[in-house]
Amino acid sequence: MIPDPIQYYRSMLKIRIFEETLLEEFKRGIFSGTTHTSLGQEANAVGVIQSLNQNDVIVTNHRCHGHFIAYGGDMRALFAELMGKATGVCGGRGGSQHIHWRNLYSNGVQGGIVPIAAGMALAEKRLKSGVVVTVFIGDGTMGEGAIYEAFNMARIWQLPLMVVVENNHIAQTTPAALTIAGSITDRFKAFNIPCTELDTSDVLEIAAAARESIVQVRNLCSPCALILNTARFGPHSKGDDTRPESEIQLLREKRDPIMILRKKLDPVEAESVEVEVKAEINAAFQKALSDPVATFDEVRR
Repeated sequence: MIPDPIQYYRSMLKIRIFEETLLEEFKRGIFSGTTHTSLGQEANAVGVIQSLNQNDVIVTNHRCHGHFIAYGGDMRALFAELMGKATGVCGGRGGSQHIHWRNLYSNGVQGGIVPIAAGMALAEKRLKSGVVVTVFIGDGTMGEGAIYEAFNMARIWQLPLMVVVENNHIAQTTPAALTIAGSITDRFKAFNIPCTELDTSDVLEIAAAARESIVQVRNLCSPCALILNTARFGPHSKGDDTRPESEIQLLREKRDPIMILRKKLDPVEAESVEVEVKAEINAAFQKALSDPVATFDEVRR
């Protein structure tokens, strides 16, 4: 079943406002450690994940909040996790990068998640479950050798694995042009893995391409890749963005997935959703704020 565009809008807006709240509250010392937001990339998470089946598996990385929310995860539990609260998704143990809920798994080790996802896909193939395993990586991960070993095995063993590359063209602070020789598409072609590449921030286009790729993986029980050229509006983590402000502003003007979709919606309906989502996120934050901090004994279990 294809979601109504307003559902896509609601989900993307949740991700955007959640992460804007997160960055703002970091300044006030509410959160500790670090965090990595996906501002500007919301359409990737929503378009892909809402095209999957409920029993499909998602493996994601350090920039995982958007994937968790697009999957239907509870925002209070995510806020609480980032605060180290006992009510967090993982009881306050995982923090910003290491989350497990239902069939979603995140890990901050770049590249290492691809062999894990391939192993999960192998297990699902042996079970004949029909499950698709989707792994999200970024352009910066293309420099990790382990992923190519996993691509090779996925193709040889015909694993139900979909690799989604969110190419925001900057790895931390280094432009992709300085780190990637050749094209990302050709790297998949070298392993005879079918690859679709999009250059859009339109969630409707991304969802359509994702559905086609998912059907292909599920029906043929073989890997494929979906490369999504995208734009990251925020810093790598909390405040280390070295790009000129004018460059970021231009990206916001041309590549904002929320504004692209909003122009296609009824303005009154969109405004109603905005009011509802802001209230929902504020309530989730306030509840998490009042939750108890995880004790040492709770964390070590």
